[in-house]
Amino acid sequence: MNLQAKKLELVQMILNTDQPKLLEKVSRLLKHHKETDWWDELPLSVQQAIEAGIEEADRGEVTLHEDVMKEARQKYGL
Repeated sequence: MNLQAKKLELVQMILNTDQPKLLEKVSRLLKHHKETDWWDELPLSVQQAIEAGIEEADRGEVTLHEDVMKEARQKYGL
């Protein structure tokens, strides 16, 4: 089922319900999801580690994937 079909199915289910509590739950869920950014849900330590990694990359302090793979092949005989 594609995304548009799923949306239409959900709309139809909402239109067909007469349960105010269910509608309120759906409303809260959608509002919470809209207001919440995945970044804000990450622990502070993870946010800081990602930011540090971005800063390192900006300074050119990176190791190319092919170099890492070459070293692993040599070290482990792959």
